[in-house]
Amino acid sequence: MIRRMGLAVAAALALMGAGMAAAQQGSPFAPRMIVNDRAITNFEVEQRIRFLRLLGNPPQIEKVAMDGLIDDRLRMAEARRLGIAMTPEQIQEGMAEFASRANLTTEQFVAAIGQGGVEAETFRDFVEAGLAWREVVRARFGPRAQITEAEIDRALAITSPRAAAAGAQVLLSEIVLRADTPEFRAEAERLVRELRGSIRDESTFAAAARQHSVSRSRAEGGRMGWLPLTSLPPALAGQVLTLRPGEVSEPIELENAIALFQLRALREGGAATPEAVSVEYARFLIPGGSLADAMRVSARVDTCDDLYGVAKGLPEERLLREVLPVAQVPQNVALELARLDEGEVSYGLSTPQMAVVLMLCARTPDLGDGEVDREAVRRQLVNQRLGGYAESYLAELKADAIIREP
Repeated sequence: MIRRMGLAVAAALALMGAGMAAAQQGSPFAPRMIVNDRAITNFEVEQRIRFLRLLGNPPQIEKVAMDGLIDDRLRMAEARRLGIAMTPEQIQEGMAEFASRANLTTEQFVAAIGQGGVEAETFRDFVEAGLAWREVVRARFGPRAQITEAEIDRALAITSPRAAAAGAQVLLSEIVLRADTPEFRAEAERLVRELRGSIRDESTFAAAARQHSVSRSRAEGGRMGWLPLTSLPPALAGQVLTLRPGEVSEPIELENAIALFQLRALREGGAATPEAVSVEYARFLIPGGSLADAMRVSARVDTCDDLYGVAKGLPEERLLREVLPVAQVPQNVALELARLDEGEVSYGLSTPQMAVVLMLCARTPDLGDGEVDREAVRRQLVNQRLGGYAESYLAELKADAIIREP
């Protein structure tokens, strides 16, 4: 009898435990992810999703939210390790600066996001993590990010209207690593660190490209042709300005990929290529299509307008046409567009699941002339260099972290 009662009590406790675990799993303050023994709760994830939705509603918003919270945990942990803490006054100033981007006061911004269900504390934590990380990066890499007068002269010479009119061009090599799943991203981040430490010259870069790169240029050792500097994505163009021939860039984040670039040469002569301030492009998507399918489409079109005829009767999402400031064009798209003249197409965005015909419709040039502030150029180059260091630093912290589900 006692034994039967003991079994009954054990069963009841087991059921109770299972019920409590299920209830806790759905609790707003139950952990969703553990980062080095620090929990990210369901509430925090939901808050970040709501915040991102108000800021611009990016694709894969739940993944973006979780990735951002994981990064913030790592940033704040590193700040604590280095003894860096933001004062309430600094955080308030940061919140005011962020709100001012929407032409609002802090109070107005908090009220606006509150209407979308976002707590003021969520906004505060977001700002604090960004400010603390900036101080961490400055403390760690500030001395290494110093810009010389020669580098400023070089940047001014290359990016001036005169140089743009003269067609400043760069000769690059690329290594593009697949990062479209957590496993591939972790491997790409590990490999990037290894390659940047082992590449010594053009030949070793080319060998690494043939072995590891997934780009079309791998057969040529990653070598790309001459490209106008003004056509490159701003993040890459900024790094190129701080490289000497043979040097390798910091990792560049692309959509579902991580890339390294090596500067092989730079020249200021050539055809006129004024700096573009915006670019118009179209993407025609062929689900499950092959390269042959994409080539058949491109054979039927000469301009972006011709694509409307190809897309007639198809779902609207099959043809995407956008006009964006150069700085807002996704990195992987911008790299393909940099190789194109108006009316030319690329298939470089295609995947096994989707063939993509990318066409450059037009570039809008900036033909203006004006005085240049050397200190402003210095600040821009410092920020670009620190940005590259920050990405690599965070990737190292993430690779060394223990990130798990509860």
